[in-house]
Amino acid sequence: MPRPIKWRKVGFIPEANYFKPAGIPMRDLEEVSLSIEELEAVRLKDQEGLQQEECAQRMGISRPTFHRVLGSARSKLADALTNGKAIRIEGGDFEIDRRRFRCGWDEDELESPVGEIPDEEIRVCFMCRGSGAGGQRCRRGHGHGW
Repeated sequence: MPRPIKWRKVGFIPEANYFKPAGIPMRDLEEVSLSIEELEAVRLKDQEGLQQEECAQRMGISRPTFHRVLGSARSKLADALTNGKAIRIEGGDFEIDRRRFRCGWDEDELESPVGEIPDEEIRVCFMCRGSGAGGQRCRRGHGHGW
């Protein structure tokens, strides 16, 4: 019996999930299918510039597994770009990685997908808008509502 697939954590779901070469009708295109976790591996390694060990930790998988996922993604992207194929991003074995936040004013606990709200942009609780005690700054200081 094969080992069950471990769900990979992803912190980003793309809004656009299909890319095609310009000037070629859809009916004449071959497609390459890129899974969500393959896109996440490329994002973490190539866009974020993280080391493979940290990428693997963020995705909740081993470093060798991350290396295989990344290699597969890069191979598919190279095939699509060099051979004029469309890229469809869909499916895979993944779960959205979430972070928990607690508001300093009203003590609400909230979840936000990783990457949806960058840490440096979090300023006030999106539930109470920092209005807990007359709209002043968060009681934890630094002007942050979290």
